[in-house]
Amino acid sequence: MALGSDHGGFALKEALKTQLEANYTVRDTGAHSTEAVDYPDFAAAVGRLVASSQCDFGIMIDAAGIGSAMAANKIRGVRAAMCTTPTLARYARE
Repeated sequence: MALGSDHGGFALKEALKTQLEANYTVRDTGAHSTEAVDYPDFAAAVGRLVASSQCDFGIMIDAAGIGSAMAANKIRGVRAAMCTTPTLARYARE
């Protein structure tokens, strides 16, 4: 599982990482603090891990949401969507 965030999503990423590590191997691409960062760098890192089959899935958390999906979708072979509910996540996978 590839996991990333911008500085606004850092706290949620850290909480989610703790839960995910109980069942998955997690590759944390950052951010590693609440210090301001450029989210496209982290979204692209998540996307590259998935596109290269180093990770089966990826989750990117950012303050707004849509920007990370747009950045990840620039990686060939990646299909990212902003999902705010489990239903939207299921629809995106379908």
